[in-house]
This record gives sequence, structure tokens and C-alpha cells, in this order.
Amino acid sequence: MDSGQVTALRALLASTGWLERTAEFARALRRSSRTPGGLLVVGTPDAEPWHLTAHLDDESRMIGAPELAPTLVRWDPPPDGPPHLRTGLSRLDEARRGETLLVVSPQVAPDALLERVHSARKVATILALDRGDPELEQLAHEVLTVRPDSAPVSFDAAQHLVSSAAGAERAAGEQPRAGLRERLGRLLDMVSGPAPR
Repeated sequence: MDSGQVTALRALLASTGWLERTAEFARALRRSSRTPGGLLVVGTPDAEPWHLTAHLDDESRMIGAPELAPTLVRWDPPPDGPPHLRTGLSRLDEARRGETLLVVSPQVAPDALLERVHSARKVATILALDRGDPELEQLAHEVLTVRPDSAPVSFDAAQHLVSSAAGAERAAGEQPRAGLRERLGRLLDMVSGPAPR
């Protein structure tokens, strides 16, 4: 789906509430993603989210938001593949504070994935894009559910809307999150006044 098709889809969905839902989910994604490569995107053994990962990577580069640069986490990565395709499930066990785990699950998440999500939840923000998986949704901090019987979009189209929304609002004026040093400097200025020049 190219940008023209996404624009046409957005026009068709304008009155359904889906644009607002995907924008809210994308805002949660942007707020929780803080470190380059710390947005971990994982799917199920039969459905790796290649497409969404590629679009998020494009958006990250186009809008200058390295915190949106995703890391595709794979179930069975080839050891001799390129570095960006070699990240395995063990990366979820190494999740750190400030990272985000985006679970893209068009089917029920297997127990092995749910266990890792549960462990990662202690330090990382969990987002789920699914079709109505109660166990996964219980673990997630934010959920976008695409029910096949009631959603006006396909699961693939929802992924396009999320990646597009993740870049659109940042491009439209959302400022990058200030670093710790910059925030502390502003706080110090508020308390004691600006430093003499």
C-alpha cells in the first residue's frame, strides 16, 4: 500500500472512528518508544510483521525519529542472515526500561510468546495489535483490536494506518522528547533562573 492508497483509505474511514483509534495507538507507540532500536516488533511463529516493521523504519527515517526505528524480533532467525534479520526471541528476555514491545498477532499468541511478554512487561511498555486475544490484551498497556467480523479494515490495512499515524503527527509538529540533560537544565532554570552568560 503506497501513500496515495493510505490517503484514500483514510478518507473512506473518516466517519468510522478508526482513524482516531489508530492515531491514539500510534501516539502511545511514539510516547513509549524512547531509544533507537528499542522498539521491538514481534509476531507469531506463522506471521512475522515484516511489512509493519519496514514501514515504521521508513517513517523513522523520514521524520527524523530514531526512537521509532524498529527491531524485528524473529522466531527462527538465520544465523548467517543480515544483522537486521538475526534478532531472535532471546532479545525479549533482554528488554530494558524505556523500550517498547509491539506484539503484532493476527492469531492467538502462543504460550511461549505470552511468557516472554509477561517477563518483558516488568520493564518495557507492551502494545498489542491483534484480532481479539484476551490473554495478550491483558498483558498489554495499549491495545488496538481488529476484529474480523466488525472492523471496517483488514489486519494489514490497520498496520498501514498505525505506521502512517506514527509518522504523521510527529511530522506535523510534535517535538522530539527532550533528553534528560535538557530537561534537568530547564528545571534548574525554573528554580534558580537562567545561568549567567
